[in-house]
Amino acid sequence: MQTKIYIFFCFCLFCTIGFSQNTVSGKITTQQGLPLSGSHVHIGTKTVSSDVSGNYLIKRLPKGNVKVYVSFIGFQAIDTLVNLAGDQVLNFALKENAAQLQEVIIRQKANTLNKSLLEQKIKTETIEKFSNQTLGDILKEIAGVSSMKTGSSVVKPVINGLFGSRIPVINNNVRLEDQQWGTEHAPNFDVNAAGKITVIKGASGLQYGGDAVGGLVVIEPISVKRDTLFGKTILNLASNGRGGSISSSLHKGNDKGWSWNALGTFKYSGDREAPDYVLSNSGNREANFSGDIKFTGKKYDVSGYYSFYNTTIGILSASHIGNVNDLYNAIKNKVPWAVYDFTYDINNPKQKVQHHLAKLNYNYYFDQTASLAVQYSFQFNKRLEFDVRRGNFNNLAALDLALTTHAINIDYKKTVHDWSLKSGFNGSFQNNFANPATEIRPLIPNFDRIEFGSYGIVNYDISDSFSVDAGLRYDFSQVQATKFYFKSRWDERGYNSEFADFIVGEQGNQWLAKPSFTFHNISASTGFHKEFGQDLHWYTNVSLATRNPNPSEFFSDGLHHSTGVIELGDIALDKEQAVKLSTTLQKKWTAFSVEVNPFINSIRNFMFLRPVGFEKNNRGSFPVWEYQQTNARLAGVDVQTHWKINNQWQHDFALAYVNGRDLTNNEFLIDIPPLNLSNKIQFAKTEWNDLKLELKSEMIMRQNQFPDNNFITNIIVNNELTEVLVDISTPPPAYQLLHFYSEMKFKTFGKSNTTIAFSVQNILNTNYRDYLNRQRFFADEMGRNFQIQLKFNY
Repeated sequence: MQTKIYIFFCFCLFCTIGFSQNTVSGKITTQQGLPLSGSHVHIGTKTVSSDVSGNYLIKRLPKGNVKVYVSFIGFQAIDTLVNLAGDQVLNFALKENAAQLQEVIIRQKANTLNKSLLEQKIKTETIEKFSNQTLGDILKEIAGVSSMKTGSSVVKPVINGLFGSRIPVINNNVRLEDQQWGTEHAPNFDVNAAGKITVIKGASGLQYGGDAVGGLVVIEPISVKRDTLFGKTILNLASNGRGGSISSSLHKGNDKGWSWNALGTFKYSGDREAPDYVLSNSGNREANFSGDIKFTGKKYDVSGYYSFYNTTIGILSASHIGNVNDLYNAIKNKVPWAVYDFTYDINNPKQKVQHHLAKLNYNYYFDQTASLAVQYSFQFNKRLEFDVRRGNFNNLAALDLALTTHAINIDYKKTVHDWSLKSGFNGSFQNNFANPATEIRPLIPNFDRIEFGSYGIVNYDISDSFSVDAGLRYDFSQVQATKFYFKSRWDERGYNSEFADFIVGEQGNQWLAKPSFTFHNISASTGFHKEFGQDLHWYTNVSLATRNPNPSEFFSDGLHHSTGVIELGDIALDKEQAVKLSTTLQKKWTAFSVEVNPFINSIRNFMFLRPVGFEKNNRGSFPVWEYQQTNARLAGVDVQTHWKINNQWQHDFALAYVNGRDLTNNEFLIDIPPLNLSNKIQFAKTEWNDLKLELKSEMIMRQNQFPDNNFITNIIVNNELTEVLVDISTPPPAYQLLHFYSEMKFKTFGKSNTTIAFSVQNILNTNYRDYLNRQRFFADEMGRNFQIQLKFNY
């Protein structure tokens, strides 16, 4: 049945559609015949501007008498009536007029990925403020986006309560494949390489995949189309970590011919510090590069892109525990067991990650209404995780994974009158190699994954103020792994009855298995955008997303050094399906605007990590977390306001709330962000070298909705076994943080300018712990941080 629906949709999507509306075209010139580029042509309720040759085109006009009004600054306007009985060509020659004409305001529709969702965008100036931080940190500027942390340097975005592989990150039109399924794996991306970041809170970016249960993060690089050469350098110095970063870029633009971009970033920081102690072994290093070259012809362009991301991240020493006794003492004492003097050294435990991304693009433009894009991309991700080991083994990685991904994308776009059509195909092959030289059972085994997908998306502008869209996607996925299972674990989980055919060999107390899974998935999206005048917008979208278990959920089997827990996957997991309804009301007044975005996300077979007890191995006794499934519902609301008090003062407010329920077990979901509120007041004075002063308050409430996963165990107290309750469930108290930011701009020479910024994060040096930080059991968050930023534009 699903196949029939898909075939019918594709038939409707690709068929040529006839229209009966009238079209008016022509050319606007001076009386001497010179084209007037940017002339304003009003016919009926339609408005367009002429192109560089003076040509214009207006479609979907009704029959009968319509008013025609043509204007251009410095010329006399033409105001007349025309009777339309079919398509017509109307040329106008305007006469110069020395009288000053009234201002004409042109409204341009935003270039969005999906019209039925209000996309949240982060612009270049905001990205530059966060030059020394992570992608997860910058995305928190958007209401409804929080972060899942492992310490201070590993930060993952959380959108409306969901994270991990439910939120694909699209970097320069390439889906980032960097073993993103791990909770302690941050996106391998340099924020300085972003020109614009778009967050889509829903599964409506079907061209990128059908598994965006939580949403999408789309990153676009700086694009320069005019003939120019410019660059910038950003230098950051931070007191907390006693380090900083430098990022420098050059951009050569051109509307035709060759253009290129190049960027390099280096970051270096030592141990971070909480208000009362050093967070030992929390330093990090980064050395990144990205660049592209492009040739633009008359009807085509071809480009190549390469990026290299290289980082070393220290994992808090206090999070390396030897057994459940250490975990209990860490939770009870509230003070890290390992606090040393500040150092720039990064010791074990630590992560070393390299990510290479290369791609080739070819775009062909049939005409102004149709284009074809072909893209090949290659990614290689090398992840090394070092544990504290004895002797020479301390220099040997405990986890050594190499992930290789090849992908090809073909996309076709077509505009027919008020219809916009987009369709495409993508395919990928992925291989993960777990190096056995670690002499430790790999947390993630060797596997191969093949995926194919095709999609169709249609947009229809019913009128100038009302548009609808719909999309459908089919995905095929097959994964084959090679993994050793302890026979006791295999029997304990009841795999014999259903997966006996996966066993291909035997080695002592282990089975050699080759699990193989095939999935056929359908994803869809539909919605509308209604504009009530120019100041009130209503967006509504319903999406169906289907996500397969990722390798971590399927195959995890071992101890995570950064969290001190044993994680177990489950090959019996089924695919996850989510239906999300999201609606947004956006109202703008002269000085005030507000956006309200309620949503509800119903997820069948929701996969999550649940603590289930503890287990002893040759290193000690550790908590065990295993992947399970349930039926879940996440509902909440995001609110944002902007108030321009006067020419100098403005205020921004944001609120985000999520309620997550485990419907099967009638309890709350784990790891759901608590209610948070943000207030920011800004003072700006253009006459004072573009002075800008900001004071921001973040208030994070206590999460009172959480499941009880506490467990009882025996620990040694005074040389005797004592029964204790290990409280791993209770969230930390609420907290409030204050941040300050200021900047001024100065002209240097020619068209160059320099921006000097000074900021203070956590002004009051507040002690707090974050519920979504995986290391909250072991230490407080970072304390006060002074930062100076110098930005040179040239």
